[in-house]
Amino acid sequence: MGKIDWLTIILFLALATMGWLAICGASHSYIESSFLEFFKPDERSGKQAIWIGISLIFGIFLLCIKKHTYRNLSGIIYIASIAIGILTIFIAKDIKGSHSWISIGSFSIQPAEFMKFATTLMLASYIGRREFNIRNSNDIARCVAIIMLPMIVIVAQNETGSALVYLSLFIVLYREGMTGIFLLMAISAVFYFVVGIKFDQTMFESLPVAIGPYAVKVLIQVFSIAMTKFWCKSDRTFLVLAITNIAGTLFSYWIAIYLIEFNIMIIQYLLLLFNAVYLLLRIRLNKEKRNLWIALYILGAVMFYNSCEYVMHNVLEPHQKVRIEVLLGLKEDLSGAGYNVHQSKIAIGSGGLTGKGFLNGTQTKLKYVPEQDTDFIFCTIGEEQGFVGSAFVLTFFVIFILRLITLAERQNDMFGRAYGYALASIFFFHFAINIGMVIGFVPVIGIPLPFFSYGGSSFLGFSILLFTFLRIDADREVTRH
Repeated sequence: MGKIDWLTIILFLALATMGWLAICGASHSYIESSFLEFFKPDERSGKQAIWIGISLIFGIFLLCIKKHTYRNLSGIIYIASIAIGILTIFIAKDIKGSHSWISIGSFSIQPAEFMKFATTLMLASYIGRREFNIRNSNDIARCVAIIMLPMIVIVAQNETGSALVYLSLFIVLYREGMTGIFLLMAISAVFYFVVGIKFDQTMFESLPVAIGPYAVKVLIQVFSIAMTKFWCKSDRTFLVLAITNIAGTLFSYWIAIYLIEFNIMIIQYLLLLFNAVYLLLRIRLNKEKRNLWIALYILGAVMFYNSCEYVMHNVLEPHQKVRIEVLLGLKEDLSGAGYNVHQSKIAIGSGGLTGKGFLNGTQTKLKYVPEQDTDFIFCTIGEEQGFVGSAFVLTFFVIFILRLITLAERQNDMFGRAYGYALASIFFFHFAINIGMVIGFVPVIGIPLPFFSYGGSSFLGFSILLFTFLRIDADREVTRH
């Protein structure tokens, strides 16, 4: 145990303790008179204390397993987790439309929480192979398949929020050298969706054209032209596309305003078509194969945006659609989909600078905030500990995640580094999205705050992820590649 990183364990224990105290505050009622009430097995705080103890026992056990054992068993663990996930779809009870919980006596287990560990281990094991090459399209495709398969299973359980967590694993591929174009595609897709949906019904003052769809077409032009500048070697390609698109866009707008009114969206489609065709023609002239990817990006971006409206109205559940509309300011629903976030903001704001004190939060004690000890646990911290306490918790989380990145960087093989970055990415995603949804920056998708939100499955799942990495880190001198 001499090589175990004890600083990380101390950070883990500190977060677990702060999380348990937050659950005490969120589940406490005015009728309770003794601090010992928090340790009763029938209280949520008591159950969480039991899970913390179980997780520590599991952690000690995981620290005794050698690094090579994790690598050798990664495939079996991954296949078993997928099988259990599929089985869960058919045997789990319907809980708020979700089929993701398996009941075992008085306890309920959510297999999706443990699939993160299996997927992370499998991905790291595949990346850690001697013959792995991030530039090889087959290797990239297999990594994507490893990530996407559990996502599909979890979506089938109707747990979309939990499935989105797996997208954070693509950061691992980016760290190992995957081209940044995929990251750009993801960022631009978010821009297209938000701008297109938010301004879909907003019209130009003097033209019968919606601003949202038009702006998205212009953004696709901007992103694709920028890619030719920074990703390709030909300045001529960049200049031709930039001049043509700027001139075409401004000239068509001037004609529609001052000469003859027409649908200027047609010009944007023609410009996008010109861009794609020109890029393909340039491939034959200068053998610049990356032009093909940019042309495909243009086609994919147009198809993606045109599918957004269909997804909003035909794929998303009604409550998911309303949450997005509330977040984008298209609808105000303080008594419905926006109720949780609205009450959460009130609770956090009422805490002021230093908070109302431990167990003295009125918003949480009177149960105004639904899910206040699970997904919305941070509002309890904000109300009871105020800005100072909230900032302390956020700082502690940032230190914890940075410590994981530090450990990942000191690994001497790709397996350990990939696992470490996957772990840090998962923790960061949970941390950022949970805090973001509590304060109204992102839609409410129902994912827990690590080591804080009530729930045995999530706490144990995060602990397994962490302690496995601590064992891998401890054995970093054993295997060299």
